[in-house]
Amino acid sequence: MATPLMESLAALARHWGASDLYLAEGLRARLKVNGSFHEPEEPAVSTADMEALCKVCGADPATVLDRDAAWFAADGTRFRVNLHRRMGRLGAVLRQIRTNVSTLDSLGLPLDLISGWLNRRAGLILVTGPTGCGKSTTVASCLDLLASSRQGHIVTIEDPIEYLFADRLAFFTQREVGLDTATYSSGLQKALRQAPDVIFLGEIRDGDSAVTCLQAAETGHLVISTLHSPNVTESLDRLSNLVPPEDRAVMLSLLSHQMIGVLSQRLLPRADGTGVALICEHLEVNGAVRDWIRAMDVPSIADHIKRGDEPANRAFLTALVDACKEGIVDYDTALAHSGNAFEFNRALRGVS
Repeated sequence: MATPLMESLAALARHWGASDLYLAEGLRARLKVNGSFHEPEEPAVSTADMEALCKVCGADPATVLDRDAAWFAADGTRFRVNLHRRMGRLGAVLRQIRTNVSTLDSLGLPLDLISGWLNRRAGLILVTGPTGCGKSTTVASCLDLLASSRQGHIVTIEDPIEYLFADRLAFFTQREVGLDTATYSSGLQKALRQAPDVIFLGEIRDGDSAVTCLQAAETGHLVISTLHSPNVTESLDRLSNLVPPEDRAVMLSLLSHQMIGVLSQRLLPRADGTGVALICEHLEVNGAVRDWIRAMDVPSIADHIKRGDEPANRAFLTALVDACKEGIVDYDTALAHSGNAFEFNRALRGVS
């Protein structure tokens, strides 16, 4: 049984919407909320607290070194737990597994655009951005919308599972790497034998997974995945370079035909201090864009996004300037994340 302090910290994590809870023997706990760290007004974590946590996770506190486990707090909050040692003393990081999924519009995402992508029966949707930019939250909103709007079987391969989905019109098979399947790649291969309509692969990490995702899209599945890349063009470039040079032409051909769209996002602090704002760049793949992807004509793709002739295409700089003008993000924050102060200031003044 967990100690009262552990239960209190779990309740605080749930109340504050913390993604992670950091524990170390002899130190006060830390909560990660919207990318910022907070120390709740609770006593330091004791040896007894950590030993009790080890036991409820099925580990021997005297011998445990590194162990992944799950823990259900008394209030029903579920955590993925990584137990470890630091300088010989017990430590743990707890990731909250969420059941409350935000809607696309509440996140500040382009609802009509994303809904249109999700209405497709086949193809690849890619959500990209650096670690901690809200990719998992965006994907969870997409999957939740799919489950509520059409029948089907949604298979997820995740590392770790971060949201628990409720079956509705569509039903879920959620699989965790290391627990339910050995690797992303093997889980993806097995998913194709599980009669899925929609597949979510937590991250494309290698060429085999990239090609399998595209082949799954080609054979009539809607595939959603993520990539650690900062913008649309770098995402496409990185995907194409996951395979050897001799296979790149086939990869680009698949990509040009099966890609539905790319959404690249970042989280920036809000000007009013109430949390973070989602700033998105996006590209819908159609018409000439397919030819540019096949030829890997990055300058033409980048120029197309920058011009923003269609609502489906928007550059990060444009979104950043709009957020600054609307007071969502303050000038200093926007400038620091613009990547090009000169271009940002020109755009802010309305100079094309």
